[in-house]
Amino acid sequence: QVQLVESGGGLVQAGDSLRLSCAASGRTFSMYAMGWFRQAPGKERELVGDITWSGGSTYYADFVKGRFTISRDNAKNTVYLRMSSLKPEDTAVYYCAASTQSSPSRYDYWGQGTQVTVSS
Repeated sequence: QVQLVESGGGLVQAGDSLRLSCAASGRTFSMYAMGWFRQAPGKERELVGDITWSGGSTYYADFVKGRFTISRDNAKNTVYLRMSSLKPEDTAVYYCAASTQSSPSRYDYWGQGTQVTVSS
């Protein structure tokens, strides 16, 4: 089992920056990748981006490229989502999720989510 806890959400203005954190605990040695997802009211959950736990390779959705950066601190078992140039349409609940070595393409573990609200 892997436990994930997000933090860092809040209310910001358009153009501001914000950094979310996702702290992992438990069987972290089994993790393959960690992803950031978001879900806005009335919309489906979407992948923002992800990072492999060992190599640090990243992927970003087109709608955040150049604005969001994912990084990790393996020593702290923490992944970060740095968001800049925030837009009102970035308003959503942001979730981190983890996949494991046994199922690298499936996110089996999820955090509770943290609300990000961007005012215009």
